[in-house]
Amino acid sequence: MLTLYELWTGLGLPLLRICVFIAIGVFVGNLIESMNWTRFMARLAAPLVRLGRLRDISGASFSMAFFSGITANTMLAEAYEQKKLTYRELVLSNLFNSLPTYFLHLPTTFFIMVPLIKAAALPYILLTITAAVLRTMTVVVLGRLILDPKPDQCVECRLPGDEKLNWKDVFAKAWNRFKSRFKKIIIFTVPIYTLFFILQQAGFFNWIEEVMAEHVYFLAWLSPQALSIVAMQLAAELSAGLAAAGAMLDSGALGIREVVLALITGNILSSPMRAVRHQLPYYAGIFNPGLALKLIFYNQSLRVGSLILVGTAYYLWTLI
Repeated sequence: MLTLYELWTGLGLPLLRICVFIAIGVFVGNLIESMNWTRFMARLAAPLVRLGRLRDISGASFSMAFFSGITANTMLAEAYEQKKLTYRELVLSNLFNSLPTYFLHLPTTFFIMVPLIKAAALPYILLTITAAVLRTMTVVVLGRLILDPKPDQCVECRLPGDEKLNWKDVFAKAWNRFKSRFKKIIIFTVPIYTLFFILQQAGFFNWIEEVMAEHVYFLAWLSPQALSIVAMQLAAELSAGLAAAGAMLDSGALGIREVVLALITGNILSSPMRAVRHQLPYYAGIFNPGLALKLIFYNQSLRVGSLILVGTAYYLWTLI
C-alpha cells in the first residue's frame, strides 16, 4: 500500500506540473496559430510550386493551409469545378498541402508534448517533420514528372492582402481555442495518467508481456508498456497516447527510444480511424463524396508510407 507521500510524489505532483505546463503551452500555441502568416509562407511556396509544375492556385492553397485547411481545400475544390485544375493537379495539390497542414497545429502539439514526454518530444517531432517534408518533396517530384510546364505565375496574387493584426481579436480567438482544446486534453490526460500509474504499481505490464509474447507477433518488437501506448492512440487520440507515454517515462518503465517508436507506430496504425473521424466529415462537404474518399485514401497512404520510412530509419539508427 502506497503512503500519502508516495502517492503525492509519484502521481499528484507530476500531474499538477503537467497540467500547468500544458495550460501555458496550449495557450501560447493557440496564440501563434491565431496569427495569419499566410503571405509570408506564400513567398516560400513559390519556388516549390514552379519546381513541381503546379498552378498558382495550388501555391495559394498551400500557403492558405498554414492558416486554414478548410479554406485551402475549398480553394482547390472551386478551381477543380471551374476546370482550372485537372484531376491529377487536384490530387497533387491536395497532397502538397500536407506540410502546411502539419505546421498549422504544430505549436499547440509541441507545447502539449513537452510537459508530457519531455526529452522524447524532440526526436518524435523531428521524425514527423521529416515525414511531412518527404511527402512534400514526393509531390514536387511527381509533379515534375507527370505535369506539363506552366508559365510564370504569381502565387501571392490569390491571397488576401497584408492586414494589421488586431490583437484583441487574436487573443479572443486564442482563448476560445484554448478553452476547447485544454478541456479535451485534460479529460484524456488526468484519468489515463492515473490509470497507468495504478497499473504500473499493480504489475499489470508484467502480465501483459506474457500475453503479448504469445499472441501479438507483428508487434513483438515493442515492449508491453510501449504496446499500451499504441493501444491508447488507437482507442482514443494522440493525447491519450502521450499521457500513457508520460506515465511510462516518469516511472522509468520506458526510455526515450521506446516511447518514440511506440508513438510512431500508434500514429501509423491509427491513421485510418483518424481519417474517418476527422477528415471525412469536412472533406465530403467540400468535395463530392467519391472524390473525398479518393483524396483521403491518397493522403493517408502517402502519410503512412512516409512515417514507416522515417520510423524504420530511426529504429535501425538507434540499434547502432
